[in-house]
Amino acid sequence: MADFHFCCTECHTQYSEDRSLLVCPDCARHQIPGRPTRGVLEATLDLVPEVWPQEKPANPGFLRAFLPIPEDGPLPPLSVGATPLRPAPRLREALGTPRLWLKDDTLNPSGSTKDRASFLVVAKAMEYGYSTVATASTGNAATALAAVSAAAGTRAVVFVPDSAPRAKLVQMLNYGAEVLPVAGTYDQAFELCVSACEEFGWYNRNTALNPFTVEGKKTAALEIAAAMAPQEPDVIVVPTGDGVILSGLAKGFADLSRGGLLENTPRLLAVQPDGAAAIVHAWREGSNDIRPVPGAESIADSLTVEAPRNAILCLRRIRESGGGAVAVPDRGILESISFLARNSGVFGEPAAAAALAGLKAGLEEGLVGSDERIVLLITGHGLKDVPAASEHVTRPGPIEPHLDAVADRLGI
Repeated sequence: MADFHFCCTECHTQYSEDRSLLVCPDCARHQIPGRPTRGVLEATLDLVPEVWPQEKPANPGFLRAFLPIPEDGPLPPLSVGATPLRPAPRLREALGTPRLWLKDDTLNPSGSTKDRASFLVVAKAMEYGYSTVATASTGNAATALAAVSAAAGTRAVVFVPDSAPRAKLVQMLNYGAEVLPVAGTYDQAFELCVSACEEFGWYNRNTALNPFTVEGKKTAALEIAAAMAPQEPDVIVVPTGDGVILSGLAKGFADLSRGGLLENTPRLLAVQPDGAAAIVHAWREGSNDIRPVPGAESIADSLTVEAPRNAILCLRRIRESGGGAVAVPDRGILESISFLARNSGVFGEPAAAAALAGLKAGLEEGLVGSDERIVLLITGHGLKDVPAASEHVTRPGPIEPHLDAVADRLGI
């Protein structure tokens, strides 16, 4: 297997693998309910690959070379990852960014990048002998867990705000998850899930709390680097809620750098909505104190959190990469859904389109150069939130079934 140990990202204490260990026990003593997770652990591989595996990224052999999973351990029978890196020539021309790519994670099984973390968490649950995996989610992580659990035969219990988009609720219910809508916020659902896992002995997939969520999400970085080689990305634009996706990308690029497979690690640009921008505020202020945003609100439900749970590590990784953070208005996010779809053929939900809105802001603020090699992480499919996508388009009325009506409507 890929031998590894856990390392606390705050105090740097190292721990051997233990199925009950989620966070550093010492740092967790300083945890304040409703604030970012303390004592986040990273799984550190004792040996990292120094040559690219022969297998494609979705192949188990490729995954086992880079992830903390046994060589012969069980894996969910679902093809996750290996999504395309699209050059999007029309979008390049429209933005004046000739070296722009889209990492299209809308093509994951449940339609979002969250499948990556759920795949690895369920794999570890199977290895550890858990029959039930639970998570709190604004929608996508719960749907991802439901999909992977359905394939693996594990039980999924998901806690979601009652305001979660209908399409995501329909998805997770059809996958067979036990859905518990919470009359409250995502942050309240998170705390309830933690308590339930402790009380009932379930394996907790909560983002930032389970160290394998970061490991699962790092696979996007591995795929980006493999697809671009021998070129290397200069900047990755990342929609950011709790901060685990960005931290996962940083971990993936760091592992590649350790193995000599990447000469320069890219800058990471975090994008948050104006109404839920705790990480952006801390970065702009040069502060390490992550202040929650009470009543956080945005059209991008996947990014709407009051206290980003992985904010401490995320902020550190942004700074280490030489990157930055931008906040974008909901209006810009909605406009970007259509702009992205019309110029690339990729239909993203609001959180995914936030990457494009963030790139525009990054170009304006000088955080990104137009000639750089830029990758936008497109995190979720637009069909996950059709009402949001509908806000910036107008449905045309019907026409009579004859050619004159066609000509009149199209001005021919």
